[in-house]
Amino acid sequence: MATVPLISDDDISAEARAVFDDIRAVRGTDFINNFWRALAHDPDLLRATWERLKVVMAPGALDPLTKEMIYIAVSAANACEYCAHSHTAAARAKGLTPEMYGELLSVIGMASQTNTLVNALQVPVDEVFKA
Repeated sequence: MATVPLISDDDISAEARAVFDDIRAVRGTDFINNFWRALAHDPDLLRATWERLKVVMAPGALDPLTKEMIYIAVSAANACEYCAHSHTAAARAKGLTPEMYGELLSVIGMASQTNTLVNALQVPVDEVFKA
């Protein structure tokens, strides 16, 4: 259960409505998900988060599907159920196949295991790996 009520379109401030309108226009849908509805309590935070997300998730050196897959991995690492679901849905809409998803989960699982082992063992970083 959310710690704040989710803002409906009937109870939204003018500032938050403008952000919702932009979300709808950019995404080409009338659907506003619960994350944005929770953030709508603070229109400045809502706008700042949306504006940053548009920049970060836009096509660039990484394609949109790769960005969604990274978001899935970080969401798994942070145990964020909401983001894992929403970004898996977004990745599927951008072409994530069941085979790709299975491989992604294998990489996430392997990285989690080896990260835990290297942390537990306190293995020093090889000089050739240092950036």
